[in-house]
Amino acid sequence: MHPLENVIWQALTTRQGHFAESCDCARRFVQEVTLLCAFDQPNHEGYASLARLAGPGGTAAVFLEQPYERRDGWDYIAGAPLLQMVCENGHATPSSCASPAMVELGAKDSPEMLKLTALTKPGPFGPRTHELGYYVGIRDAGKLVAMAGERMKVPGYTEISAVCTHPDHLGKGYAAALMTEVMRSIRARGEKPFLHVRSDNSRAIAIYERLGFQKRWQGHYAVLRRQDS
Repeated sequence: MHPLENVIWQALTTRQGHFAESCDCARRFVQEVTLLCAFDQPNHEGYASLARLAGPGGTAAVFLEQPYERRDGWDYIAGAPLLQMVCENGHATPSSCASPAMVELGAKDSPEMLKLTALTKPGPFGPRTHELGYYVGIRDAGKLVAMAGERMKVPGYTEISAVCTHPDHLGKGYAAALMTEVMRSIRARGEKPFLHVRSDNSRAIAIYERLGFQKRWQGHYAVLRRQDS
């Protein structure tokens, strides 16, 4: 199996096993880190394991090959078509221009990171998501206005995630600059960057393609809630 197939499961059973909670055929990240979950196979046994792991009323965010089909015991909360992209070219860089000043982000910045992701909605982000890897941001008048960082890690690859810019600061090249810095860090470890994006987000996809990312896989993202009874 390619390391990027069933990538949440692979992350939780390899490089990020120390963040995993498990029940039979299902795994999830510690919930303060992210809501991402996975099963070995999206079959009855897999969903049953995930239900036991989530618990009554629990929430699970999963990546699927096909659109979610209704299953007993689960409510569908939200979802989107999903595109996985990977940068195989280790030398791809954006056009040269003056890069804005960047700062490394950590635990003390978590409240601001949560506020920015709540506004821009790049995907699940929790109070401990920053523990997954290297995060960098851009501040304007002391306020965090853009950021990007690392999320899932599998053998040979690290995901770039939480790429977001405050609406008042769009069009300044912040996303490309931050991604370039995170890509530099990933490549310095001898790994390749990859990412996930809504497949209908043409603006973001265009930025990623300019940075050297190519489409690898198309699937679906679903947020599910286990029914109480």
